[in-house]
Order: sequence, then structure tokens, then C-alpha cells
Amino acid sequence: MSDLEFFFDPVCPWAWITSRWVEEVASQRSYDVRWRFISLKLLNAENKAEWYNDQYKRWHAMGHEALRVAARLDDEVGNDAVFALYTAIGTEGHVKGRRDDYAASTEAFVGECLDIAGLDRSFISAAFDERFDARIAADTELALSRTGRDVGTPILTFKPGQPNEGSFFGPVIARIPRGDEAVRLWDAVEVVATTPGVAELKRSLRDAPNFS
Repeated sequence: MSDLEFFFDPVCPWAWITSRWVEEVASQRSYDVRWRFISLKLLNAENKAEWYNDQYKRWHAMGHEALRVAARLDDEVGNDAVFALYTAIGTEGHVKGRRDDYAASTEAFVGECLDIAGLDRSFISAAFDERFDARIAADTELALSRTGRDVGTPILTFKPGQPNEGSFFGPVIARIPRGDEAVRLWDAVEVVATTPGVAELKRSLRDAPNFS
């Protein structure tokens, strides 16, 4: 049983920063993390807001296409392969600033990321295979059932399957905590997440994302 379930969409920069904080803590505490899926495309399927333009729709579509590849990898190779692909996509897309390459061609960009991750490039065919949509939708609905629907990505579930299981959207952080700072934040968030009755802790002020 994992110590944490992390629900992500690979196009979200905030989820990427949080994921690197989680990996930093996992390397120090030997935590086991299961990487799961939440689709911004599905979350915004009924979004009619003016800001939700064609560019946002393309970003969310390409994230969903990558999640199909990740779902196939999870089924056929294992969850470590999901993490490896997510790491490659995040490094190339967010850290190296190649979002435009990703938007231009999921097949080319995610195919390259499969190569970088040391995975078989043939898995890219899953990006356009709607058979994996049910799996992604199920993970998305599971995450929302744990937090409520007015949230995004990432969603973290601490101590899944245990009596003190707790889930939250976030934390949304603008930079990656390292070392002792990362562990202190983890301990604080875990206490909040697993304390019964705590519903929300939020401030809207936010720095620009820093991927270093």
C-alpha cells in the first residue's frame, strides 16, 4: 500500500512543482508514492467561460492524450513508468519551456519523452486511443469524490486506505522546497490533510512558478 496517491495532469505547472516537492520528500523519508490521473480536459468539459479559449482547450487536450499513454504504461509496465514519463514531460515541457513543441504535436513531443524516459516509443499510439478514457475518468472521479468538485490538480491523498486517510487539492506552491524545508512542509500538510473536519486553507496571492 502506498503512503501517498498523487493525482496529476502533466500540463499543469503547479502540479509539476508540487510533484517535485513530493519526490524530494520521498527521497528523504522512503515514502511510496502512487502516481494517478486527473484530467483538466474532463474537469473543464462544460466550461463556457470566456477565458477558456482554444489555446486552453489544446493544452488540456494534450494533457489528456499524455494521460492515455500513462494509463497504458501503468497497465503494462507499472507505476514507476508513469513517474518516469511524467518526469520527462515535466522536465521538457515546464523546465525547458517546450510547451509550444508539445502543443504542436503530442505524438512527436510525448514520443520523444518516452525515449528520454527509457520507455518503448510505441506506447505513443495510446495517446489517440479512447479506450483509456474510462480509466482516466475513473481516477478523476475518485479524486473529486475525496475532495469535492471545485478543485483542480494536483490532488493528494495521504495514507490511502488507512483509517486516517485524508485528501486535499494542493498544496499549490510557486517553488520546489528542498531539504529540511521540504520535510517540514510535508509534515504540516499531512497533519492538516489527516485531521478530521479541516476543509479549506487558502490564500489567493501567488508568485510566478519557479521550476528550478
